[in-house]
Amino acid sequence: MVLWFRSCPVTLWLALAALLSTVLGLGEDLDRPLFGPPGSPIRLHESDPGLKKALDFAEERYNRGSNAMHFRRVSQFISATKQLVKGIRYTITVEVSNTQCKKSAMLRTCDFYPETQKLKTELCVFEVWDVPWQGTLTLLKQKCMPKVESQVEETNKVEDPSTSQASKESVELLGHFKEFMVKFNKVYSSQEETDRRLQIFHENLKMANKLQALDQGSAEYGVTKFSDLTEEEFRSTYLNPLLSQWTLQRHMKQAPPARGPAPASWDWRDHGAVSPVKNQGMCGSCWAFSVTGNIEGQWFLKNGKLLSLSEQELVDCDGVDQACRGGLPSNAYEAIEKLGGLETETDYSYTGQKQTCDFATNKVAAYINSSMELSKDEKEIAAWLAENGPVSVALNAFAMQFYKRGVSHPFKIFCNPWMIDHAVLLVGYGERKGIPFWAIKNSWGEDYGEQGYYYLYRGSNACGINKMCSSAVVN
Repeated sequence: MVLWFRSCPVTLWLALAALLSTVLGLGEDLDRPLFGPPGSPIRLHESDPGLKKALDFAEERYNRGSNAMHFRRVSQFISATKQLVKGIRYTITVEVSNTQCKKSAMLRTCDFYPETQKLKTELCVFEVWDVPWQGTLTLLKQKCMPKVESQVEETNKVEDPSTSQASKESVELLGHFKEFMVKFNKVYSSQEETDRRLQIFHENLKMANKLQALDQGSAEYGVTKFSDLTEEEFRSTYLNPLLSQWTLQRHMKQAPPARGPAPASWDWRDHGAVSPVKNQGMCGSCWAFSVTGNIEGQWFLKNGKLLSLSEQELVDCDGVDQACRGGLPSNAYEAIEKLGGLETETDYSYTGQKQTCDFATNKVAAYINSSMELSKDEKEIAAWLAENGPVSVALNAFAMQFYKRGVSHPFKIFCNPWMIDHAVLLVGYGERKGIPFWAIKNSWGEDYGEQGYYYLYRGSNACGINKMCSSAVVN
């Protein structure tokens, strides 16, 4: 790769530079920094071409959603920033006023009213998300309020029309944060830490709102027990980055296809093959819970008895995986074969941290003979699951941090299928009001999602749900 860049022709470098400046809108204002810290806002000049496109789009959507008789246009540009966040997010503050054109007139030019009282000017904040490589624009936020005419007092102090609104929003935010702390029993070590968590909580509310606005299913996103964690804290504590490292996976034999087509719906909870929802705690051991859940189902189908098997045994005794720092189901199956089986949860209880291996052969409650990987076709996965039991799977869990209920169908840009980072258990599938879903048993406790379950859209390989499907074999 280094040699390629060194041999790259100068003309190609110029072309790449031109493309970058076009995509990022950096062709002007060269005196300002091109990039701040990753994801930080960059102030824009009114003439920025990307900003012009975003503002035209916001104006068009504003008029489409307005019940006003007259067409309204931007009458005053105030400020704008952009952030490079999985695309380009523009935050634009402008004044919008009435023109003399009725919406039905379709005139080429639309002049503003000369009389101030007829302008009915509003102060608006628009957030527009531009994904240049997809050619899509989305209006994430539109917030408008009547413009309050500035009055010069004896002190020459100009009243800020947004002050009262900002104060109201701050009170509401503090109220939501207090409810969050009480509901999830959150206690912080200092006032400084409390203030920091409040800021993170605020940013997470914005992200949850964006997921909500862009979700293509029926999901509800909002405040969860993870709402005071940064994305990095959430990933490093509860997720499993090793899952996306394909070179680390052990090769498994291919599972034979199902004997028949998938029924319209199926749920192994209705057939006694799924144990209660568990909680991995602050440990990236989802891989162990995914695998034990699969084996619990396989053992039930072969022996007619549902056991709750030990994840802690894998955390302590699997010498290939990395305990709370992540692991792979393929490695876990192999470790169980070598150990000779799994103890029950009662005999080898979960602590959520790696300890000395305390496995006892005479306490083995279930064993496996081998393991296999499934097809990556969702219809075939559904057919196999209905015939053979719950399936160990993995997915990109970005949207799961703020998931509350419903069928989640995040935009692909939020849920890259090649960046899977969480292992779970597929227990069934079906439809809700015409929306096809996978029923997924998670390992974050019953106070997560729908009694510990996550429902994900089925049929589009959403979040990489089809990438790593596997099962143990019990003869």
